[in-house]
Amino acid sequence: MPTPHADLPVRRLTPADLTACADLSEDRGWPREEHKWGLLLTAGTGYGIDAPQGKGLAAASVLTSYGPENAYGPEHTRGPALAAIGMVLVAERHARQGIGRRLMRHVIAEAGDTPLTLHATPYGRPLYEQLGFAVTGRAEMVHGHFRPSGSPTAVPTRPATADDLPAILRLDTEVFGQDRTHVLTRLPAFADQIRVAEGEGGITGYAAAWPNMQTHVVGPLIARDTPTAKALIASLAAGTDRPLRTDIDVRHEELLEWVKACGLEPVAFNDVMTYGLPALPGDWTRRFAPLTVAAG
Repeated sequence: MPTPHADLPVRRLTPADLTACADLSEDRGWPREEHKWGLLLTAGTGYGIDAPQGKGLAAASVLTSYGPENAYGPEHTRGPALAAIGMVLVAERHARQGIGRRLMRHVIAEAGDTPLTLHATPYGRPLYEQLGFAVTGRAEMVHGHFRPSGSPTAVPTRPATADDLPAILRLDTEVFGQDRTHVLTRLPAFADQIRVAEGEGGITGYAAAWPNMQTHVVGPLIARDTPTAKALIASLAAGTDRPLRTDIDVRHEELLEWVKACGLEPVAFNDVMTYGLPALPGDWTRRFAPLTVAAG
């Protein structure tokens, strides 16, 4: 007898599964996003269900963990304090057969006591709510060719250097609320641009632009205030002729109004959901956009 779809085995994915993951994205009408898959499968832990009686994957997801076990130093002995679930995909031919629920339950079990977060599309939100996730925030995706509008910001920015990494990591941990060293140290190879803003006390913000198909995604975007966030986006836009895409926390209303005035169009909203904690840690007032909604 064939194995019921809801009982299909889940296995760990590796970078060798990158093409299969990209094929799965394409199957669901998403961009292949091989560059992003490559980062997620190395910085996070991928989980997949092989297609029964066929080639490729029936479903896939990635869990990216943050916190003490990813920090340097012998004093960090606890497990991760937060993990992000992303790229939850089920092949069209296997949709609505319980495979997505099977995979999500497995990932939640693998996370153990670690609190979880994810960005949910309207299509995925009902399943996540049934599994115990709650909406705690919202992000708006915007996309388009950036055209400067209004007076240029007076906040200076410059390209980041290797010497800036310790300061970037300190600032990011303070704002994000957990250590992301294992992900951010991959940024120089992953992103086409990384820029920082500086004040009298040192670095006050940083942002990266990384290639995704025909666009440049702006993220992470960490900044002391909205003028600093504007300066970082404008400086990244000046370094590319591709359209920009980013996902901005809807509480940053001024920044959203500004990027739209500069030519970026609204695309979609995603709900920020959490499991095992009432809200994301850190300082949302300085956290403007994630590295990617798949990894937080």
